Amino acid sequence: MRRSKRWLWLIPLAILVAVAGVSIWAATPPDPMPEALAALQPDAQVRVETGRWLAFWPEGDAPAVGFIFYPGARVDARSYAPAARDLARQGYLAVIVPMPLNLAVIAPGRAADVMAAYPDIRRWAVGGHSLGGAMAARFARQNPGLVQGVALWAAYPASSDDLSGSGLAAVSISGTADGLSTPDQIAASRPLLPPDTVWVAIEGGNHAQFGSYG
Repeated sequence: MRRSKRWLWLIPLAILVAVAGVSIWAATPPDPMPEALAALQPDAQVRVETGRWLAFWPEGDAPAVGFIFYPGARVDARSYAPAARDLARQGYLAVIVPMPLNLAVIAPGRAADVMAAYPDIRRWAVGGHSLGGAMAARFARQNPGLVQGVALWAAYPASSDDLSGSGLAAVSISGTADGLSTPDQIAASRPLLPPDTVWVAIEGGNHAQFGSYG
């Protein structure tokens, strides 16, 4: 018994090492590809704000609808700039929210900060890629009065975040060659989303192709 007690100190040490390893892994994401960095530059069509988050504004008329995007796990938020830029060109405010340690599960409520910062936006949708999409679904479930739509990219809600009766406008976009959020997992999420959800399967698409990070 005394011998086993002598080894008990290894348990917290092992936990500490594991946490440190995960933190280092999450904090060192792949670099954004050149096209992602280029999309951060403003032009005559799109104005870009950087700081707490990346906000892409259409030049001209002020948008009435905003989209808040949560990045996937261990993905640099800048890697989604091309998609956000395209949304801004179509007349929407698109905001990509960086996450602590690049993990949206640590701060799923950050969309509320974005909404508070832009009170002139009348309607909001939230969404994200992979873990980011799951956490956006969680935010939508926990804040039904703030959100009108949800967009999931290679993502699905947790069973505890059932949105089937939420009345939200919803879209689920996935890749048929995705080995992480597999077609079977996406299909299994159907009961967790509204009955009129739009389901889009990109033929040959894989998990990483939802961002520009190699």
